[in-house]
Amino acid sequence: MSQPIKLIIHITTLPGRGAEQVAAFEALAPLVRAEDGCLRYDLHRVADDPDRFVLIERWASAGALAAHDVAPHMTAADAANKAFRAKPAEVVRLVDATVA
Repeated sequence: MSQPIKLIIHITTLPGRGAEQVAAFEALAPLVRAEDGCLRYDLHRVADDPDRFVLIERWASAGALAAHDVAPHMTAADAANKAFRAKPAEVVRLVDATVA
């Protein structure tokens, strides 16, 4: 049986534009959370830095994540994010340390 896919995404906005990231997430999150296979989709602000965030995602399968990546709302969000992000998001895929 395959393991869920776990991602940590590091996001940095342009100086003073963190509120736009929060607003974009608030609009997008209900759509993403309704996708088949979405187990977790939560945004956190980095303490003491209003322009840095960490997005935590968990997907039931690689197929669910692949479908998410090409969903129309994600394509639109990726294009809109360029207006307030300082650089592309850094995606880190996690695996359990105890799994060989």
